Amino acid sequence: MLTSFLRWLTPAIVLGTGVMGSQLPSNAQCESSYNPIPFSSAGEMTDTLTEQDIPTGQGGFARDYRIEFNAGDQVAIDVLSENFDTVVTLMGRDGSMVAENDDAPSTPEATTNSLLFTRIRKSGSYIIRVRSFGEATGGQFTLRVTRLRPV
Repeated sequence: MLTSFLRWLTPAIVLGTGVMGSQLPSNAQCESSYNPIPFSSAGEMTDTLTEQDIPTGQGGFARDYRIEFNAGDQVAIDVLSENFDTVVTLMGRDGSMVAENDDAPSTPEATTNSLLFTRIRKSGSYIIRVRSFGEATGGQFTLRVTRLRPV
């Protein structure tokens, strides 16, 4: 039970959102138990967002992935799902938000998939957070990271 509690509580502590009025473990304990999933070097992976993932505080859930970027990288991060309305956030390792996207730019067919374009300013480890919009519990999704190259 404590392990499950720490699993969802830890990202809130690490990301500075905290939990008011709770007896919290030390930061060292929290950081050692928060371990985002390493992102596949293949650039694409299919996964499932469930009620066992990180509660967002808005009724939905989130799942975090760790990825390395180099300064100057231009990346496209997209999340595709037929099961829920996706939101993708790119965060620094310290939890600071780099960029976020809810719905991909308008296309002929309406979509609630997410598509984020950004340029990386500093080399290092980043977190890609996939979450459901609102109170959706989740489902299967595909996360794709494309490193763009100038033409």
